[in-house]
Amino acid sequence: MRNSGIPMHAIAHGNPKAKLPLLTDLVMDNVGPAFCAIYRWRLHPGSEASFVQTWSKITGLLLNERGSLGSRLHRGPDDIWYSYTQWPSAAAKAEGLSRPSVDPEAWHQLRAAIAESLPELILEPVADFLAPLPRSG
Repeated sequence: MRNSGIPMHAIAHGNPKAKLPLLTDLVMDNVGPAFCAIYRWRLHPGSEASFVQTWSKITGLLLNERGSLGSRLHRGPDDIWYSYTQWPSAAAKAEGLSRPSVDPEAWHQLRAAIAESLPELILEPVADFLAPLPRSG
């Protein structure tokens, strides 16, 4: 992403010297064939902690061993759990998931926590201003 030369995180955090870029100055130069999707689930009551633990384990393994660009897990006010995921491309995702499971037992635990899986939503990246979440500590 190019703009007026000011990092977007400075703009987002209220840097008084930062000026908002004009819309015409914003150019997506980092959006290519990336694969982005949202996954959604309803969980069995009481399985939330197990789900988060196993989702985290599997996501870390996919990130470190299979080429995933990572994922974020969210719980919505509608009792639906949402995961936003990124891969370098649809082909990279297909290749990363075509090999044997990164952890069959974790996949089994994850599936056991899920009462309902909703359809995958494949997204087309258009503009990207997502910064890493701050670590508490």
